[in-house]
Amino acid sequence: MPDNTAYSGHRGPHTDTSEFNQLEFVARQILNKAATTTLVQVVAVTNNGGISPVGFVDVHPLINQIDGAGNPTPHGIIHNIPYLRMQGGSDAIIIDPKIGDIGMASFASHDISGVKKTRKQSNPGSRRRFDWADGLYHGGMLNGTPTQFIRFLSTGIDIQTPHAFTFTAQNAILDATGNLAVIGEVVAMAGSGATQRTLTGHIHGTGAAAAGTSIPTPGH
Repeated sequence: MPDNTAYSGHRGPHTDTSEFNQLEFVARQILNKAATTTLVQVVAVTNNGGISPVGFVDVHPLINQIDGAGNPTPHGIIHNIPYLRMQGGSDAIIIDPKIGDIGMASFASHDISGVKKTRKQSNPGSRRRFDWADGLYHGGMLNGTPTQFIRFLSTGIDIQTPHAFTFTAQNAILDATGNLAVIGEVVAMAGSGATQRTLTGHIHGTGAAAAGTSIPTPGH
């Protein structure tokens, strides 16, 4: 049986009415093959917040392809594209993408596979131009409300997390002209293996028993 299925192309009723319209149609078809930028959603990521080199993501373009009759066809997954990290030398802010994130993918004018593999200057891996395979992911668009964040306000900086807040340094200096307010307990020698001391439960004095002193009262 012959296939009588009719397919609509992108030619319009005015395509052949002039030489200009014909050239415009050809130019538009060529441009349609060039990937520029689009919104994508992360479906896989190589890193999970660990201390490691910048990784790669697999993304799904969110804008469907449309045929001449207006029928949509979803894009396939674009695999193994580099994502953006704020980093200078060995200094970085590590916020790896997460599955479900929405961001922008831009597409290089030449094949970047050689640089992705070696992380050094390289010739193009092929003759392809403006191809979907040569994507770069820039995250943080159209996403939901964060639950942990660093927020810059006109009145100061707000850092919030529902989990533990840990910082590690050889020495730590808190340079503040105002007061330091602590809602919970302040504990010294915590996790060091030595006997820890709390700010509200410590006693002063000499000797092991700190004779002649008592636990401080609030305000002292």
